[in-house]
Amino acid sequence: MTKENELLSEYEPLIRETKATEGRIGYPNAALVLVVCAAGLGGTFQYGYNISVINAPTKSVQNFINQTWLERYETDISEQMLTLLWSVIVSIFTLGGLIGVSVGGTLAIKFGRKGALLLNNTFALLAALLMGLSYPTGLYELLIAGRLLIGINAGIGICVQPMYLGEIAPRALRGAMAMGTSIFITGGILTGQVIGLNELLGREEYWPVLLSTPCIPAVLQLFILPWCPESPRYLLIDKGNDIACRKALRQLHGTRNYHEEREDMEKERISALGIKPMKPWEIFRDPSLRWQIATIILLNCAQQLNGINAIYFYADYVFDQAGIPPNKISYVTVGTGACECLTALTCGVLIESLGRRALIIWGYSLMTLWCISLTLTLTFQEADPWMPYLSMICVFAFILSFGLGPGGVTNILTAELFTQTSRPAAYMIGGSVNWLSFFIVGLVFPFIVNGLQQYCFLVFLVVCCLVAVYIFFVVPETKNKTFLEIQVEIQARKFRKQSKSEGGNSPAATLLSTPL
Repeated sequence: MTKENELLSEYEPLIRETKATEGRIGYPNAALVLVVCAAGLGGTFQYGYNISVINAPTKSVQNFINQTWLERYETDISEQMLTLLWSVIVSIFTLGGLIGVSVGGTLAIKFGRKGALLLNNTFALLAALLMGLSYPTGLYELLIAGRLLIGINAGIGICVQPMYLGEIAPRALRGAMAMGTSIFITGGILTGQVIGLNELLGREEYWPVLLSTPCIPAVLQLFILPWCPESPRYLLIDKGNDIACRKALRQLHGTRNYHEEREDMEKERISALGIKPMKPWEIFRDPSLRWQIATIILLNCAQQLNGINAIYFYADYVFDQAGIPPNKISYVTVGTGACECLTALTCGVLIESLGRRALIIWGYSLMTLWCISLTLTLTFQEADPWMPYLSMICVFAFILSFGLGPGGVTNILTAELFTQTSRPAAYMIGGSVNWLSFFIVGLVFPFIVNGLQQYCFLVFLVVCCLVAVYIFFVVPETKNKTFLEIQVEIQARKFRKQSKSEGGNSPAATLLSTPL
């Protein structure tokens, strides 16, 4: 009898017990909710928060740079140099994010998912300290260093947190729990917008305090997350610690409801026997993962190139044309953040009933429609007094469509399309592509807008349409399936296509089409 058969016979009673208790899991217990909140606060919340919070103190920081330059060199800083320094302060966040996501998978393998998140708070605390000290020390260079460090923190968080949540969630709730990633990103964006209002920390004298606030979610996570368990899949498959795995499962799912998850882990453990965690370059060399990695690269590129950045760029112009006073536009902008946060919550409710595939296809399809509508309304903005109000509707509708599908589902698919040995490397690749696209958009986007004006949305229309078509024909539904079942379905599709092209039935397709 082989080692695999011995393991299967050992866990046969467990499998029978699982079938007897199947269907009982319907709602997450308090421990799961606590883990989602703890992981999110110091994870993707920091990503969203530090994207939006830098907008409020723009003028204040530029005045500080000018004052510091004058004290050092006894002359006013040139407009070009001031613009360059401010651009570096803002954009170096993306470079830090790229560094963070490049090491996030390695940290998750070495220290565990929970351990990597805890270690990641070091970057947030140090970044808050440096940015807070920049004003009293008169060193604007500390702002650059702080933004780089908080970018590293955001990159690690957006890599490790979705992986952690995807691995601890019950199969029936995996999509809804993994939506915590998107919910905390949008919640961070909204919080940054609100904190930056003049009534709170948006005044000129408060900007050093405002830029030091990332230490608050970091401290909260350091207090809460140590009480939460490590990922049971990491403990069992990567570390081989059966006792710790059982303890974590009981804590997360209760003493009666954890057996189904245990069965899935055992199957994945058997399939991964003797296989070490893959490196990113090894994924590209593995033909069995070709479609999965192509899908993740496409989705992460599209998440930055689908026009959401253009929407926020045009929002102030649209609101101004609609007659909203300039001093009130910041409050309407908070409304766009609230709109995106609301759709992330809605997506979390719908994802287990409608599925990942339907949400992302409909999301991109609706975004295609709103790209056409916004192009028309902006083109004929002066034709009728009610046209600016139609533009406002299109802006909010586009944001709703993005949050309903692409904004939330992309990270979930990265967790579900890969198994334990390839998942960390897949997150490193997907995250790197996402941050690189973010950087390219920030670099090229102003030229696209200046060159094409409102017709830039026709470019984004093509991107949204192509992604919707690709998902429709290539990506299977992953709702309520184990990670291995998803792998089997992808391979079966590939072999069926090969079989049709060869004019016969492939034995491998028949083998892989059988249920686990």
